[in-house]
Amino acid sequence: MNHDYFQHKASSYEQNQSRVANVENIAHSILSQITFEQNMHIMDFGSGTGLLLERIAPYVNKITAVDISHSMNQQLAQKKDDLACDLDMLAIDLSITDLEDTFDGIISSMTMHHIEDTKAMFAKFHAMLNENGFIAIADLDLEDGTFHKEDTGVFHFGFGRDRLLEIAREVGFKNVSICDASTVHKPQGSYPVFLLTAFR
Repeated sequence: MNHDYFQHKASSYEQNQSRVANVENIAHSILSQITFEQNMHIMDFGSGTGLLLERIAPYVNKITAVDISHSMNQQLAQKKDDLACDLDMLAIDLSITDLEDTFDGIISSMTMHHIEDTKAMFAKFHAMLNENGFIAIADLDLEDGTFHKEDTGVFHFGFGRDRLLEIAREVGFKNVSICDASTVHKPQGSYPVFLLTAFR
């Protein structure tokens, strides 16, 4: 995913009210499932313009935002001074880049379907977490391929929940669970979104 698929939509990304509402629902779901602490350092994987992390920021000390899209990172950078926690930004492809940092938790919204090797990324998440650290991963349920009207580097038309639970357990996560988080409504249909949580 070296191409910046979001270059032409980053500046107007948050004008889509359905998208904003979806992330708000995901944030509420994460906050209902995860107990955050003020000293936590978490990662937002696929942070985009910061829609999710700005809603989690008041509950933690620091967020490291990871996104490959330069244009989306530019939008997030404009929010940095107004966030309720410290922010680091990494413009990297985490699927091929290793970080030395470890985190108390990893949050992610609608990013995993852009990752080709789901199990390898979950294994990397597990390795990057501190003891008892968590993941809170929101993404699409299996869909018919109509969710995306354009090519944004999509490898998966959503995910089967049972298989994703298996993958999380196979790489070593404990207390793995999944719940309904949101529904994205588009002219061509409605698309359920889940939240998977698990602990190291």
